[in-house]
Amino acid sequence: MAENITPEEYLKIITDASNSVKSRIEAEKQLSNPRVMIICGSGLGGIADQLHSEPRIEIPYPEIPGFKESTVPGHAGKLLFGLIGPKKVPVMCMLGRLHFYEGYTFQETTLPVRLASKLNIETVVVTNAAGGTNPGFKSGDLMVISDHINFPGLAGYHPLRGPNLSEFGTRFQPLSDAYDFELRKLFFNKARHELKLTRTIHEGTYLFAAGPTFETRAEVRMIRMLGGDAVGMSTVPEVIVARHCNMRVMALSLITNTAVGEEPPSAFEENPKPLDEGMASHAEVLETADEASKDVQKIIEAVVNEL
Repeated sequence: MAENITPEEYLKIITDASNSVKSRIEAEKQLSNPRVMIICGSGLGGIADQLHSEPRIEIPYPEIPGFKESTVPGHAGKLLFGLIGPKKVPVMCMLGRLHFYEGYTFQETTLPVRLASKLNIETVVVTNAAGGTNPGFKSGDLMVISDHINFPGLAGYHPLRGPNLSEFGTRFQPLSDAYDFELRKLFFNKARHELKLTRTIHEGTYLFAAGPTFETRAEVRMIRMLGGDAVGMSTVPEVIVARHCNMRVMALSLITNTAVGEEPPSAFEENPKPLDEGMASHAEVLETADEASKDVQKIIEAVVNEL
């Protein structure tokens, strides 16, 4: 989908995608009106394990008009419709998001959110794996996102760039209320008081960087100066489009690695530290996500059960 696609063409793609999905879920009455969209980040596809074993409907991305294939390890590339929690809340899980760094446009990466809006979904729960830039964060911590810095957006790469889709929202979308206060409060109450989890949970600012490279040491120091507590390659475009569609948003980062921000060792040092000490890798991201995923799954289930 080219970036210069007309609004009429894009709206047709959204409509075709929603009609296709509706035709698949209409037969199952319990799933035909999903209330919550859950976007599963790297290594967090296990959230889908919290859904009831039946009824379930899986739709691979290639079977949905306009959808692109997820190319990243840890991203299954399908929509899963099912019920979650004792109250059997109908949800749409996005197992494998699409990224700007994969070569897709923001129109393509956020198409699933537009689809959710057309399905009358009112709440979006976004999860991601992120690097901790706050010196107080450690691998395995959780961070509820209370604000973000859209770094590519400040340079003009913005998901709402181009003609406004007035069918969904306003031309100038405010974002000071992007991350729903009541949902954040619900998350903390469920994690601490109901589930009594001991995993460290922070609240902070997420900086969106386009990727796919992990940040340099100088970039990490810059992110800290800008006020970023965690950095990642997703989430913000989805959140912006969700808010443009007037959906409530809760977002969670699993801190899978601590970003290295110290000055690199000098060639003049006699016994410098190894340059690769603390270096991030996608394998580390998936490993940490796997270890912490059980807690994430429990909290997401408890929160969505109340929606």
